[in-house]
Amino acid sequence: MNLTTLLDMAVDGSHGRGAAIGGTGNGLTAAELRAAARHGAAALVRSEASALLYLATNGTAFPVALFSAAIAGVPFVPVNYRLGESQLKALLANHSRAYVVADEQYTPMVAPFAVAHRTPVAWLAETTKPVPALPPREPEPEDTAVIIYTSGTTSAPKGVLLRHDNLVSYVIGTVEFGSAEPEDATLLCVPPYHIAAVSNVLSNLYAGRRITFLDPFSPSAWLDLVRAENVTHAMVVPTMLARIMADDGVERSVPSLRTLAYGGAAMPPRMIERALNEWPHVGFVNAYGLTETSSTVALLGPDDHRAALAATDSADRARLHSAGKPVPGVEIEIRDANGAGVPAGTPGRIWIRGAQVSGRYAGTRADRDDSWFDTRDLGRLDLEGFLFVEGRADDTIIRGAENIAPAEIEDVLLRQDGVADAVVVGVPDEEWGQRIEAVVTPERGVDLDPGLLRAAVRATLRGSKTPDRIIVWEELPRTATGKVRRPDVVAALTR
Repeated sequence: MNLTTLLDMAVDGSHGRGAAIGGTGNGLTAAELRAAARHGAAALVRSEASALLYLATNGTAFPVALFSAAIAGVPFVPVNYRLGESQLKALLANHSRAYVVADEQYTPMVAPFAVAHRTPVAWLAETTKPVPALPPREPEPEDTAVIIYTSGTTSAPKGVLLRHDNLVSYVIGTVEFGSAEPEDATLLCVPPYHIAAVSNVLSNLYAGRRITFLDPFSPSAWLDLVRAENVTHAMVVPTMLARIMADDGVERSVPSLRTLAYGGAAMPPRMIERALNEWPHVGFVNAYGLTETSSTVALLGPDDHRAALAATDSADRARLHSAGKPVPGVEIEIRDANGAGVPAGTPGRIWIRGAQVSGRYAGTRADRDDSWFDTRDLGRLDLEGFLFVEGRADDTIIRGAENIAPAEIEDVLLRQDGVADAVVVGVPDEEWGQRIEAVVTPERGVDLDPGLLRAAVRATLRGSKTPDRIIVWEELPRTATGKVRRPDVVAALTR
């Protein structure tokens, strides 16, 4: 199976239902999406493009481009339009014979690299033109379907190679075909260059759910669109949910919403508790995954959220802040620094195995077998198999030869009254190698006392894990997908 198979199944299973892509009254049905994608594929074949690069915001052009590339048998490469010019040019140079769909402001930049280039509007017009029949390029399951470049917050972006069989395995392993109700609609507001955007298009089409888009995000626009489109399902990153819950100037009623998934970064504990209490009719889903794993590998479902919120036992309640259990077809192990498995409850590195796992990168040998993948995330599994993610191994602070996980300290800070956001980093220190420093942001109208926050950490953790300094900023630098830009924090603290 490949991505075109999923689209064919969506068409066959739609039975003439309403739009699959876009808002009510102005969207494309699944059949219209397939027809547009076939026209787009013909344009790609005629141009002899080696890939289709997408350098634009979300909208109908995005899924049309995704499936056009699949039908043409070339990789789809959604590019982060928030990168600097030098990084964008470097990525474009990696795909010098690509067909590029880009917002108009990027035309001067992409023109020297592309075999053809169109704005999203012009691209959609291209996909409605009558074209002569062309030989099909049926992709093999092991062909590269999508190349997504990692965020590059700590290093140069790496191109993750996702094969057709990786993405298909994720979809059929986590979604029941045609399971959506006729009125179901999902709101997609993560940017196209994030794995969640690709996986949400595929999984919602496979389920038979209409997809509508929002870009750029704002709390009021998100809430208005949920109500206007009667959205039943949505996915946000934690910073989006935090902004929705923190904005007291908007009406937060969402009567149609039944399921809200979140992921991409750590969720502040008090924020998810507030959301659960404010929207008791909504089923919350915490999804943990990586680009290299074709999206979600572990889920904390709605029942688990409500059970943990109501629990009186501290261990049961702590599961509210876990990533849940592995999805079907995925195995998770925790290993020590030497690669050996560790007992339940012991922290270590998270390793993952499953058909949806790629772990392959552009420019490297593609001979990795389908065995275990080292995520470089830190975590632990409890006795019942719930996964707790505790940050990145690359973020570990080494203070006087002691390894310290920032997430443990951040968790304590985020539980303190008035703290809206927090990040803990290691900064260079002549005596200790690194010292611990923290930056916190206040909730609206709150004056935070760094001394009291340090005392709270010391009372919860031992003294060696207490930040040497805590300072207050108005906001933390984050990527569009919610990840804190730790190098920017360190740079600001060491000026």
